[in-house]
Amino acid sequence: VLPERLQRREAERQQGVERQRQKKEAQAVKEEQSEFFLAAFSREREAVEALLAAGPLEEAAARLQGLQKLLTESVRFLAPYEVRQGQETVARLQGDLAARRQQLQPKKKFAFRTLKKEAAPGSEPRPAEPARPEATAPAPGHGPAEGEAAGPPLCGFSGAEDEELELGPAELLQRDVVLSELRGCRVRLRGNANTLRVRDCRGCTVLCGPVSTSVLVDGCSDCLLVLACQQLRTHRTRDSRFYVQVTSRAVVEDCTKVSFAPYTWSYPGIERDFESSGLDKTRNNWNLVDDFDWLATDKPSPNWSLIPEQERISCWD
Repeated sequence: VLPERLQRREAERQQGVERQRQKKEAQAVKEEQSEFFLAAFSREREAVEALLAAGPLEEAAARLQGLQKLLTESVRFLAPYEVRQGQETVARLQGDLAARRQQLQPKKKFAFRTLKKEAAPGSEPRPAEPARPEATAPAPGHGPAEGEAAGPPLCGFSGAEDEELELGPAELLQRDVVLSELRGCRVRLRGNANTLRVRDCRGCTVLCGPVSTSVLVDGCSDCLLVLACQQLRTHRTRDSRFYVQVTSRAVVEDCTKVSFAPYTWSYPGIERDFESSGLDKTRNNWNLVDDFDWLATDKPSPNWSLIPEQERISCWD
């Protein structure tokens, strides 16, 4: 009969062997799932690219939405670099889709403009009224952000300061929106946009209805952003708070002091906008964030946090 100490040691050894076996089996399953995903993702990507080149854009948009869903459902077993590559591919295809839609829009017909009447002799010219910021493309000289279609966006605001800015459902429906270089503005986007890019903004509050695909926040600081989307990516952003409804895992990169809470904005017609967007309201991964600058798995990233419940905003009016 073996002494009790030897029996215990043998049992521990066998447990260790069993753990290693289970770990190898799990790794094999994970690798098999990853290989299946990469093959399926590649096929769908090629199909979307072919449709963008020559096929119906409606079918391309539907296939692209399926590609995004495939990526979202596979995140749990993919390596971080595979997730990142997939997200970059989806963002690029979304930009290509927006560019193709813009190319196929009918050009405006030429029309003569009414010439301004000359002022009467001796009369003083009327002072020009101060211009209000309009929904417009970003200022010239600034290249597109990552994942953004080349050329001017379909709608958005740029360069405003200390303004109340708003777009409604008719202006937003399935369009690509860019907010750039805003300072101290409060922006309300009531409706269902296709994509949203928030770039180089300071001290702004952005309240946004459901976005069908992706939101990219890049180079912002001291902002408060309320967003509902499939995919949220945040780059080079600091000291900002996010209230999100997101169906995949949010991604942060080169960010510091960003915090997250669940989406709490509401307005008349938001349920209709959620239906139009295709977002699943029952699925919200607001507290699942991947930090591409933090590889340690046994310690939480110091770059992002959750907003304490007692500090969360519930009323936005």
